[in-house]
Amino acid sequence: THATDGGGQGRASASVLRTDLDVSLLNKTVDVPLTVSLNEVQAPASAHQTALTARLDGVDGGKPFSVLRADVAKTDATVTDEKAEGSVDLARARLHVPGLPLLSLIEVDQVTAKATCATGRAPAAASDVLGAVTVLGRKVTLTAGGTTEVKAPGVGEVRLDLSRRTTTSRTAAATALELKVSVNPLKLNVADVEGTVTLAKATCETPAGAAEEPAPAAASTPPPATPA
Repeated sequence: THATDGGGQGRASASVLRTDLDVSLLNKTVDVPLTVSLNEVQAPASAHQTALTARLDGVDGGKPFSVLRADVAKTDATVTDEKAEGSVDLARARLHVPGLPLLSLIEVDQVTAKATCATGRAPAAASDVLGAVTVLGRKVTLTAGGTTEVKAPGVGEVRLDLSRRTTTSRTAAATALELKVSVNPLKLNVADVEGTVTLAKATCETPAGAAEEPAPAAASTPPPATPA
């Protein structure tokens, strides 16, 4: 459901997952895009689907493969006259890319993101990654606001940006995890997978508030009466 467009209306969005990946096949020169999302909503809406599968021509004979599975995967985007808010809650999730069916790209215990834009207040963005994080089978320690690089010999590498937050005078955006992926499965006809994966993103734009009453028009001075 999309919020109706209006100059003074707030906006909010949320998504559990977005992928923007290029998949190179062993037997073809053309890359296949994997551009999918899970529980991507715009206010007023919410979603709570906990699994996402996809299929790509040429990958494992076109069979469906798991992209994301989670115990909890909720998004919520709301707008009132005074506040716009997007939020994401993801728990016990495993993310896979084509060609690596047994090895998770990333596993997370809990990930949250929230963006709140209320009239009369500065927009706020918050995101958190709680508990263990495993990338390509390796437990990693992430640094807030920094980039963590994970290399797995014979598989590839992942660069993770943790808790990216931006605010302006009227907008806010929070991303819990952004992954730059470059892996070389060499299995299931997949040569390599490159691109970006975004986990838990929320955005908002502050409502303009109630429309102001137009100022009364200045009284026009009547023309002077003409003498009889």
